[in-house]
Amino acid sequence: MSSEANEKLILALPKGRILKEAAPVFARAGIEPEAAFADPDARQLRFTTNHPDLDIIRVRSFDVATFVAFGAAHLGIAGADVLMEFDYPEIYAPIDLGIGKCRLAVAEPVEMAGSDDPRRWSHVRIATKYPEVTRKHFAARGVQAECVKLSGAMELAPSLGLSHRIVDLVDSGRTLKDNGLVEIEHIADITSRFIVNRAALKTRPERVGHWIDRFREVAQGAARAA
Repeated sequence: MSSEANEKLILALPKGRILKEAAPVFARAGIEPEAAFADPDARQLRFTTNHPDLDIIRVRSFDVATFVAFGAAHLGIAGADVLMEFDYPEIYAPIDLGIGKCRLAVAEPVEMAGSDDPRRWSHVRIATKYPEVTRKHFAARGVQAECVKLSGAMELAPSLGLSHRIVDLVDSGRTLKDNGLVEIEHIADITSRFIVNRAALKTRPERVGHWIDRFREVAQGAARAA
Protein backbone atom coordinates (compact mmCIF):
# COMPACT_ATOMS: atom_id res chain seq x y z
CA MET A 1 0.00 0.00 0.00
CA SER A 2 1.36 3.40 -0.95
CA SER A 3 1.95 5.83 1.91
CA GLU A 4 2.02 8.96 -0.20
CA ALA A 5 0.45 11.83 1.70
CA ASN A 6 -1.70 12.87 -1.25
CA GLU A 7 -3.13 9.44 -2.00
CA LYS A 8 -6.91 9.35 -1.78
CA LEU A 9 -8.47 7.57 1.15
CA ILE A 10 -10.93 4.84 0.21
CA LEU A 11 -14.04 4.11 2.29
CA ALA A 12 -15.46 0.61 1.68
CA LEU A 13 -19.20 0.24 2.17
CA PRO A 14 -21.27 -2.97 2.07
CA LYS A 15 -24.02 -3.50 -0.46
CA GLY A 16 -27.52 -4.38 0.68
CA ARG A 17 -29.40 -3.85 3.93
CA ILE A 18 -26.56 -2.36 5.95
CA LEU A 19 -25.87 0.24 3.26
CA LYS A 20 -29.38 1.65 3.69
CA GLU A 21 -28.81 1.98 7.42
CA ALA A 22 -25.31 3.36 6.91
CA ALA A 23 -26.36 6.13 4.50
CA PRO A 24 -27.60 8.50 7.25
CA VAL A 25 -24.45 7.74 9.27
CA PHE A 26 -21.97 8.82 6.63
CA ALA A 27 -24.23 11.73 5.71
CA ARG A 28 -24.05 12.97 9.32
CA ALA A 29 -20.29 12.49 9.15
CA GLY A 30 -20.31 15.02 6.29
CA ILE A 31 -19.77 12.61 3.39
CA GLU A 32 -21.84 13.18 0.23
CA PRO A 33 -21.25 10.69 -2.61
CA GLU A 34 -21.62 11.66 -6.24
CA ALA A 35 -25.12 11.31 -7.73
CA ALA A 36 -24.42 7.93 -9.36
CA PHE A 37 -24.06 6.37 -5.89
CA ALA A 38 -27.84 6.61 -5.40
CA ASP A 39 -28.65 5.41 -8.95
CA PRO A 40 -29.80 1.75 -8.80
CA ASP A 41 -28.93 1.34 -12.50
CA ALA A 42 -25.34 2.58 -12.11
CA ARG A 43 -22.77 -0.15 -12.74
CA GLN A 44 -19.77 1.62 -11.29
CA LEU A 45 -18.37 0.47 -7.95
CA ARG A 46 -16.16 3.44 -7.08
CA PHE A 47 -17.55 6.91 -6.42
CA THR A 48 -16.18 10.34 -5.68
CA THR A 49 -17.45 12.39 -2.74
CA ASN A 50 -17.62 16.04 -1.69
CA HIS A 51 -14.15 15.49 -0.19
CA PRO A 52 -11.49 15.53 -2.96
CA ASP A 53 -9.27 13.18 -0.94
CA LEU A 54 -11.98 10.57 -0.20
CA ASP A 55 -13.64 8.04 -2.53
CA ILE A 56 -16.21 5.37 -1.75
CA ILE A 57 -16.28 1.80 -3.03
CA ARG A 58 -19.34 -0.44 -2.78
CA VAL A 59 -18.60 -4.16 -2.33
CA ARG A 60 -20.11 -7.30 -0.86
CA SER A 61 -20.37 -7.22 2.92
CA PHE A 62 -17.85 -10.03 3.40
CA ASP A 63 -15.37 -8.26 1.13
CA VAL A 64 -15.29 -4.98 3.07
CA ALA A 65 -13.02 -6.50 5.71
CA THR A 66 -10.70 -7.99 3.09
CA PHE A 67 -10.34 -4.71 1.19
CA VAL A 68 -9.50 -2.89 4.43
CA ALA A 69 -7.21 -5.60 5.84
CA PHE A 70 -5.08 -5.67 2.70
CA GLY A 71 -4.95 -1.89 2.39
CA ALA A 72 -6.95 -1.60 -0.83
CA ALA A 73 -9.37 0.48 1.25
CA HIS A 74 -8.35 2.47 4.30
CA LEU A 75 -11.72 2.86 6.03
CA GLY A 76 -14.88 0.78 6.05
CA ILE A 77 -18.16 -0.20 7.64
CA ALA A 78 -18.42 -3.91 8.44
CA GLY A 79 -20.64 -6.17 10.51
CA ALA A 80 -19.20 -7.74 13.64
CA ASP A 81 -20.08 -11.12 12.11
CA VAL A 82 -17.61 -10.49 9.26
CA LEU A 83 -14.92 -9.24 11.63
CA MET A 84 -15.37 -12.30 13.87
CA GLU A 85 -15.17 -14.69 10.93
CA PHE A 86 -11.98 -13.29 9.41
CA ASP A 87 -10.34 -11.90 12.57
CA TYR A 88 -7.84 -9.86 10.56
CA PRO A 89 -5.10 -8.40 12.83
CA GLU A 90 -4.62 -5.60 10.27
CA ILE A 91 -8.05 -4.18 11.10
CA TYR A 92 -8.77 -1.76 13.93
CA ALA A 93 -12.48 -1.46 14.77
CA PRO A 94 -12.78 1.49 17.18
CA ILE A 95 -16.45 2.40 16.81
CA ASP A 96 -19.69 0.48 17.20
CA LEU A 97 -22.11 2.36 14.93
CA GLY A 98 -25.18 0.70 16.44
CA ILE A 99 -26.67 -0.16 13.03
CA GLY A 100 -27.34 -3.49 11.34
CA LYS A 101 -28.54 -4.98 14.61
CA CYS A 102 -29.20 -8.72 14.52
CA ARG A 103 -27.79 -11.87 16.08
CA LEU A 104 -25.82 -14.92 15.03
CA ALA A 105 -27.62 -18.08 16.07
CA VAL A 106 -27.97 -21.83 15.67
CA ALA A 107 -31.27 -23.05 14.23
CA GLU A 108 -32.82 -26.42 13.45
CA PRO A 109 -36.16 -27.83 12.22
CA VAL A 110 -39.08 -27.29 14.58
CA GLU A 111 -39.76 -31.03 14.74
CA MET A 112 -36.22 -31.66 16.07
CA ALA A 113 -36.18 -28.89 18.62
CA GLY A 114 -38.70 -30.47 20.98
CA SER A 115 -36.54 -33.48 21.79
CA ASP A 116 -33.07 -32.11 21.05
CA ASP A 117 -30.68 -31.19 23.88
CA PRO A 118 -27.66 -29.16 22.72
CA ARG A 119 -25.86 -30.04 25.97
CA ARG A 120 -25.59 -33.65 24.80
CA TRP A 121 -24.04 -32.91 21.40
CA SER A 122 -20.55 -34.26 20.69
CA HIS A 123 -20.50 -33.84 16.90
CA VAL A 124 -22.72 -31.62 14.76
CA ARG A 125 -22.99 -30.89 11.07
CA ILE A 126 -23.76 -27.25 10.37
CA ALA A 127 -24.50 -25.37 7.14
CA THR A 128 -23.19 -21.81 7.43
CA LYS A 129 -21.20 -19.03 5.82
CA TYR A 130 -19.43 -18.59 9.17
CA PRO A 131 -17.34 -21.79 9.53
CA GLU A 132 -14.61 -20.23 11.70
CA VAL A 133 -17.03 -18.63 14.16
CA THR A 134 -19.09 -21.83 14.24
CA ARG A 135 -16.13 -24.11 14.93
CA LYS A 136 -14.84 -21.83 17.70
CA HIS A 137 -18.27 -21.58 19.30
CA PHE A 138 -18.74 -25.33 19.53
CA ALA A 139 -15.10 -26.14 20.30
CA ALA A 140 -15.36 -23.95 23.41
CA ARG A 141 -17.56 -26.62 24.94
CA GLY A 142 -15.89 -29.66 23.42
CA VAL A 143 -18.24 -30.19 20.48
CA GLN A 144 -16.79 -30.99 17.05
CA ALA A 145 -18.52 -28.97 14.31
CA GLU A 146 -18.39 -30.21 10.73
CA CYS A 147 -19.17 -27.12 8.69
CA VAL A 148 -20.68 -27.11 5.20
CA LYS A 149 -19.93 -23.67 3.82
CA LEU A 150 -22.71 -21.94 1.89
CA SER A 151 -22.95 -18.35 0.68
CA GLY A 152 -26.72 -18.11 1.06
CA ALA A 153 -30.03 -20.00 1.27
CA MET A 154 -28.90 -21.65 4.51
CA GLU A 155 -32.52 -22.32 5.45
CA LEU A 156 -32.79 -24.92 2.67
CA ALA A 157 -30.02 -27.12 4.08
CA PRO A 158 -32.04 -29.06 6.70
CA SER A 159 -35.00 -29.83 4.44
CA LEU A 160 -32.70 -31.10 1.67
CA GLY A 161 -30.56 -33.23 3.95
CA LEU A 162 -27.39 -31.16 3.67
CA SER A 163 -27.26 -30.67 7.43
CA HIS A 164 -29.67 -30.87 10.35
CA ARG A 165 -28.71 -27.45 11.67
CA ILE A 166 -27.59 -24.04 10.43
CA VAL A 167 -25.73 -21.03 11.83
CA ASP A 168 -26.88 -17.76 10.34
CA LEU A 169 -27.82 -14.15 11.06
CA VAL A 170 -31.29 -13.75 12.55
CA ASP A 171 -33.22 -10.50 12.64
CA SER A 172 -36.94 -10.93 13.19
CA GLY A 173 -36.87 -14.72 12.83
CA ARG A 174 -39.44 -14.58 10.05
CA THR A 175 -37.23 -16.35 7.48
CA LEU A 176 -36.53 -19.19 9.91
CA LYS A 177 -40.23 -19.58 10.71
CA ASP A 178 -41.23 -19.55 7.04
CA ASN A 179 -38.79 -22.40 6.42
CA GLY A 180 -39.84 -24.55 9.37
CA LEU A 181 -36.83 -23.69 11.53
CA VAL A 182 -36.47 -22.44 15.08
CA GLU A 183 -33.61 -20.68 16.84
CA ILE A 184 -32.11 -22.91 19.54
CA GLU A 185 -28.83 -21.29 20.54
CA HIS A 186 -27.48 -17.73 20.62
CA ILE A 187 -23.87 -17.17 19.50
CA ALA A 188 -23.41 -13.39 19.39
CA ASP A 189 -25.22 -10.07 19.10
CA ILE A 190 -24.18 -8.28 15.91
CA THR A 191 -23.89 -4.62 14.96
CA SER A 192 -21.83 -2.79 12.34
CA ARG A 193 -18.49 -1.16 13.14
CA PHE A 194 -16.42 1.61 11.63
CA ILE A 195 -13.09 -0.01 10.76
CA VAL A 196 -9.70 1.23 9.61
CA ASN A 197 -6.50 -0.29 8.27
CA ARG A 198 -3.90 -0.16 11.05
CA ALA A 199 -1.03 0.68 8.69
CA ALA A 200 -3.00 3.58 7.21
CA LEU A 201 -3.66 4.91 10.70
CA LYS A 202 0.09 4.86 11.40
CA THR A 203 1.18 6.42 8.10
CA ARG A 204 -1.63 8.98 7.87
CA PRO A 205 -2.70 9.53 11.48
CA GLU A 206 -4.22 12.98 10.94
CA ARG A 207 -6.36 12.07 7.93
CA VAL A 208 -7.50 8.66 9.15
CA GLY A 209 -7.84 9.97 12.70
CA HIS A 210 -10.10 12.75 11.43
CA TRP A 211 -12.62 10.21 10.14
CA ILE A 212 -12.41 8.13 13.31
CA ASP A 213 -13.31 11.28 15.26
CA ARG A 214 -16.15 12.20 12.89
CA PHE A 215 -17.74 8.75 12.98
CA ARG A 216 -17.30 8.54 16.75
CA GLU A 217 -19.17 11.86 17.13
CA VAL A 218 -21.96 10.55 14.92
CA ALA A 219 -22.23 7.26 16.86
CA GLN A 220 -22.24 9.07 20.22
CA GLY A 221 -24.86 11.52 18.98
CA ALA A 222 -27.10 8.67 17.81
CA ALA A 223 -26.67 6.89 21.16
CA ARG A 224 -27.68 10.01 23.08
CA ALA A 225 -30.74 10.49 20.86
CA ALA A 226 -31.89 6.88 21.26
